[in-house]
Amino acid sequence: MITITQLGQNARLAAHQLARLSSSAKNQALHAVSAALLAHTDDILAANARDLAAAADHGISGVMLDRLRLDAARIQAIAAGVAQVADLPDPIGTVLRGYTNADGLEILQKRVPLGVIAMIFESRPNVAVDAFSLAFKTGNAIILRGGRDARHSNAALVDIIRRTLHAAGLNADAVQLPDDPDRRLAEALMQATDYIDVLIPRGGAQLIRSVKEKARVPVIETGVGNVHIYVDESADLDMATRIVVNAKTQRPSVCNAAENLLVHSAVASRFLPQLAVAMAAVHAVEYRADERAQPLLPNAVAATEADYATEFLDYILAVKVVDSATEAIDWINRYTSHHSEAIITRDIAHARAFQDAVDAAVVYVNASTRFTDGFVFGLGAEIGISTQKMHARGPMGLEALTSTKYYVCGEGQIRE
Repeated sequence: MITITQLGQNARLAAHQLARLSSSAKNQALHAVSAALLAHTDDILAANARDLAAAADHGISGVMLDRLRLDAARIQAIAAGVAQVADLPDPIGTVLRGYTNADGLEILQKRVPLGVIAMIFESRPNVAVDAFSLAFKTGNAIILRGGRDARHSNAALVDIIRRTLHAAGLNADAVQLPDDPDRRLAEALMQATDYIDVLIPRGGAQLIRSVKEKARVPVIETGVGNVHIYVDESADLDMATRIVVNAKTQRPSVCNAAENLLVHSAVASRFLPQLAVAMAAVHAVEYRADERAQPLLPNAVAATEADYATEFLDYILAVKVVDSATEAIDWINRYTSHHSEAIITRDIAHARAFQDAVDAAVVYVNASTRFTDGFVFGLGAEIGISTQKMHARGPMGLEALTSTKYYVCGEGQIRE
């Protein structure tokens, strides 16, 4: 059984070696990993089939099974993400600013790797590869701790990556996936201040809360998406219908799916019945509604306070009728998880006020929240969606995994 000390020492050594790699060497290795993933599609699918069978025995829901499931198309997308990261500009070594100070010192501020990243995540196998590719491109070693439901899938993916790195003459410990189900290992990662430079939890509210409570290492909070869409009184209701249906049903198990719907009272009696018909044509949805919305939706049940604060990750939608855009903004800021929020409106003033006042990493006007994604935003893959206000917020791509360092050159100056 590997210890946190061994993991940490392996990662530190790998990080020091990665920091010296050229951009071309990193890119070549990433393209090799992309090709290897495609070449081993059958092995990955076989491992994923084992996870799917075990998850079904555990009674996992169909929606959550979809998060776990891999097929040839999804593996192609994972491999394409690795290749896209390889083709992105390398931020390491970028000069953010340079100047000569009053003492004649030449000062440069450059981007550098963070060092060692730890990631604790739940059962989405693509996360392991996305996290590796971004960490590797930025010269960081990464320790992955995946959920039990994706145990075999993650192991297969990481094994392919490690073998590919080794074949290229690189340190395979650039990525480590300890195969130890003991939760004490995850807690040890949270405490490993001697080895871990940053910890990124990616998963549900319970995981995020546990990490925040127990971690001593720096944490970047990601993932939880209690996402709202507000349909304003001036909204194009056909547009609003398409957007809400897409945001709720296109893939309900992900963090950028809509969980809450707010509708202006001036259009609620027209919009909600129209939405219910369109939604039913795609997939049955359970509505949990306030007293004004409930009569307008088929088989709606009364919403509780907890419903408005819940990330369902399922075909469930909490619905509330409001009397103004200001009321919608205040409601959203009360319940938001600071992930993604949207307004559907033709009122430019309302759109600007909403984007300025809503406290979230991504705020949309007249578009589905399903676009909050590193790949869609042009970042290649993503290591998560940061809901904090530190150096990284929103989809976290390459720059989010860097720090800066000052390079100072003089000619014998001393401070008087």
